[in-house]
Amino acid sequence: APPPRRGARLLAGLLVTVVLLVVGARLAWSWLNPFGENTVDRSQPALLESIHNLSRFEAATGNFQVVVDLEKDASFLPDAIKGSRTLFVGAGGVDAYVDFSGLASGALTVSPDRRQVTVRLPHAQLEKPNLDNKRSYVYAQQRGLFDRVEDFLSSSPGDQQELYVLAEKKIADAARASDLLTRADQNTKVMLQGMLGGLGFDKVTVEFAAQP
Repeated sequence: APPPRRGARLLAGLLVTVVLLVVGARLAWSWLNPFGENTVDRSQPALLESIHNLSRFEAATGNFQVVVDLEKDASFLPDAIKGSRTLFVGAGGVDAYVDFSGLASGALTVSPDRRQVTVRLPHAQLEKPNLDNKRSYVYAQQRGLFDRVEDFLSSSPGDQQELYVLAEKKIADAARASDLLTRADQNTKVMLQGMLGGLGFDKVTVEFAAQP
């Protein structure tokens, strides 16, 4: 029988050989794999189409999240054959801003002694919801047999545009129901009082136009 030390060396050499063979086989398969895919980005550089001057103050931002539960059923077929239900998590932000571009000529009134000033502004408005693609995703989905076949044959299976539109609408409704506009008006008032107070006015009055 060989000495124990020699047997341990043979075993270690055998293990090293097996590991090298496994690693080499994986590398060869990844190189020769006919089902492997390579991603090449051939997109053209982004082109600047236009620039617009902004005359508004971004006064507040609200972050929202909504779960869209969209179900589609066929009239005379069971859900297992025709129908779908999708749970979609939509997350995004809504900006509230005050537009200064349409101010009338009398929007700024200064007292004769130049110690008091009155500013008349329109109320804040809501920007369109901006969904965050990294935080918006399909949570769960159930589809009937016909829907699966249709998605398989379609050139754009699993179109999520309808889900994004519904999520944006629900987030916009939630933003209107929140106190985001009130917070934006208050932030604008505080900003103008601080800025005009720094210019030497002792009293700064900010008035907002009546709601239509």
